Amino acid sequence: MTRLARETVDDNEAEAYREARAELLAEHDYTARVREEEHDVLVVHPEEWVEDGTVYPERIDDIERGIERPLSGPGDPDDWEEVWEHNMAIAEEVEREHGSAHGGNAEALAEFMSNHYAKRIDQATESELEEFVEEYYPRNVWPTDDQKAVVEESVELVVELTQRR
Repeated sequence: MTRLARETVDDNEAEAYREARAELLAEHDYTARVREEEHDVLVVHPEEWVEDGTVYPERIDDIERGIERPLSGPGDPDDWEEVWEHNMAIAEEVEREHGSAHGGNAEALAEFMSNHYAKRIDQATESELEEFVEEYYPRNVWPTDDQKAVVEESVELVVELTQRR
């Protein structure tokens, strides 16, 4: 519905799509917003995380309850599920080969590439990997101390793995 609202030229129709989305989400006590950046992202999460339009991190009990979907960008959002499965398989392989700290970081990278770019990890550019480490990781991943200590190495391991495939 968010994409339909963005694509229509009729303001009334766009508003109707947004209202329908809000009603559906409200049935599950969720809310949505569009994070407008270089590539817009739909962010959906429980209402209990929010007060007066601000998300309070201390209210977040399980980050898996939050959902992000790209609305624009270089990837094809229609292939999102296939991209997600591919990226998560790479993360699982990294974990099998290199342990849980690297596996957790690889999973975070898989989520980042899937949700923010709708792209397979093996198609990540150097600047996208840099964005992950420098911007996304510190703000959106709640890593263990072990994961924080090896995040750059984890990204290198992911790149090496995708080059071997």
